[in-house]
Amino acid sequence: MSETVLQAGVDIAGLSFDPVTVSEPLMWLVLAAFLGSVAVAQYDERLARPVGTVGWALFAAYWLVLAPHFILIQKSVVEGLGSVIAVPLSLYTGYLLWNGRESLLVLTRAIGLMGVIYVPFLTIGPLRQTIIEIVTGQVSFLMTVLGYDPVVVDGLSHNGIDIASKQYPYENTFWFDGNERPITYTIILACTGIGSISIFAGGILAVKAPWRRKLRVLVAAVSIIYVLNLIRNLGIALAFGLQKAQFFPGTVMALFGLSDAQLVSYYIVDRILAQFGSVIVLVGLTWVLMRELPELTVIVEDLLFLVTGTEYDLGTAFEKNQSESSPATPGDD
Repeated sequence: MSETVLQAGVDIAGLSFDPVTVSEPLMWLVLAAFLGSVAVAQYDERLARPVGTVGWALFAAYWLVLAPHFILIQKSVVEGLGSVIAVPLSLYTGYLLWNGRESLLVLTRAIGLMGVIYVPFLTIGPLRQTIIEIVTGQVSFLMTVLGYDPVVVDGLSHNGIDIASKQYPYENTFWFDGNERPITYTIILACTGIGSISIFAGGILAVKAPWRRKLRVLVAAVSIIYVLNLIRNLGIALAFGLQKAQFFPGTVMALFGLSDAQLVSYYIVDRILAQFGSVIVLVGLTWVLMRELPELTVIVEDLLFLVTGTEYDLGTAFEKNQSESSPATPGDD
């Protein structure tokens, strides 16, 4: 994903603020509340509920602050809509948890563990640089396999031309010549797949199940997400850099408020195809993982209840499916 501006002010009702900067202290408060709930739950789940409720209220504030960033700056339909929906859902989750739906403590624990995995990559420079440059190198290798000779630059400048879209001076920007103007595609943290990986890892580690089974499912989930993410980056980089998706330019430019026609390929492939496709793939992956780890259904059941207001019993179906398809393994339980 190439971001034109990572941190930029947003004007709402005459007030100017930077959503990303404002969200950072909220992120730490959310993580502290969720992890605090996890710690308290080890001794008394009733006391963990109010701590978790505070965490969900802060989580709602976090998404409320970030929504303008995704909608106005990123111009991302999926992320923008998701952040808006997350606000009432987070508040509703806190309400249900406060009123005794203790199964939501598993979802709360999952979000806390997700933060433990993701936040270090977000806040520790060397760790962030390592994963970004590893992904960049692997995408570059895949390009060479397909017969392309990618040019990777540090994102600050190349051939005397400044690259204004860079936040960090990493070797993570692909440079494409041969167009009306040079095109750059920058791999940032959001392009590494660590966000999706942390979501699934948090859920897998949060449920109560045999560690052997959890680790097996975790390795499978991380591997699948990582490989698919490399393919996603490869497709976006080539389609954008080689201008292979210049479909309905006038409509796309009007829809996303673009002034540069060369961005049409990027917005079609990334903002529309890749992001909506990712949602479909991750839903499908969740279903596959529940077959191997039925304990995950407690999280999915709560998420479905939050969205639909209907109680579901997925656990019985998936546990029955697993018992019928998998022979008992000594030491697995």
